[in-house]
Amino acid sequence: MAEIDYKEQNRKKDIFMFIILVIFPIFLFFLSFILPLDPISPIEVISAIFSKILHIGCSNMAETIVFQIRAPRIIAAMLVGAGLSISGASFQGLFRNPLVSPDILGVSAGAGFGAAIAILLSLNLFYIQISALVFGLIAVTITYFVSKIVKSNAILVLVLSGMAIGSLFSALTSFTKYVADPYEKLPAIVFWLMGSLSSVSNIEILVVIIPMLVGMIILLMIRWRINVISMGEDEARSLGLNTKKFTIVIIICCTVITASAVCISGVIGWVGLVIPHIGRMIVGPDHRKLLPATLSLGASYLLLVDNMARTLTTVEIPLGILTAIIGAPFFIYLLKKSEIGWS
Repeated sequence: MAEIDYKEQNRKKDIFMFIILVIFPIFLFFLSFILPLDPISPIEVISAIFSKILHIGCSNMAETIVFQIRAPRIIAAMLVGAGLSISGASFQGLFRNPLVSPDILGVSAGAGFGAAIAILLSLNLFYIQISALVFGLIAVTITYFVSKIVKSNAILVLVLSGMAIGSLFSALTSFTKYVADPYEKLPAIVFWLMGSLSSVSNIEILVVIIPMLVGMIILLMIRWRINVISMGEDEARSLGLNTKKFTIVIIICCTVITASAVCISGVIGWVGLVIPHIGRMIVGPDHRKLLPATLSLGASYLLLVDNMARTLTTVEIPLGILTAIIGAPFFIYLLKKSEIGWS
């Protein structure tokens, strides 16, 4: 009887958490349209949204702000937050390490170098983003093939290769900043690397949304296999799982998601590291529940941080600064509170 009551309590708790994780990002989504309160009021925002739905006239300024400026930025924040979070959770399961983040294989460092080169060559924003995406993918490809040189302990060698390639591309980015014009190009490179969504447009959302959604859907479809892989390679093979194939699938999905996110937002740290831990505190370590939870939590978190970035001061604060200021102390708190480990 007690066991039945316990299962019923768990079921009710799961339903409650599911409702919260669905409602909270939706609430933040609509709230973000009215922040900041000027140059248009909440009433004008609501009027612009309904005028679009009902095909009636409204203020051109309100329509432009809502649908050309705020809407793509809100969608981008939720996409990037969800993508980095699910990639971080997947990598932590794959590598069986709670300190792994989405850029462990060098994708962010490669993307940063690609963007720096494009800015140095005076290319426009579209080509900066394409360059970031391409070099992010190149960095992970190099990491993967370098790891194949060493035959033993494939997971450890892959992580170490990622650290080496990431350091190499970071050094190349530093060299690019060193030779850049200190009055125009250098500030542009530094600002891009700090992360921002201020220049995101609807066209850019359309370019990255398909690869990001495809990657997320595949990870959600194979999330129970990440549970098996996280038990260890020997255990996974004994259960008949092709670990090599699914390792490659997870790496490709996480790389495409992270590279797509970085190419429109710049380098934003801590999201893919901290959010999966918060998800484990809420729903537990089971990836069947954890990955959907990280999507909601990551989307909500980065949207909340982006709202703070554009409303706290008169000058917008780069996202990378805020996520580090919030994420680092919170991660230290998690270390102290939960004694984070891997089991």
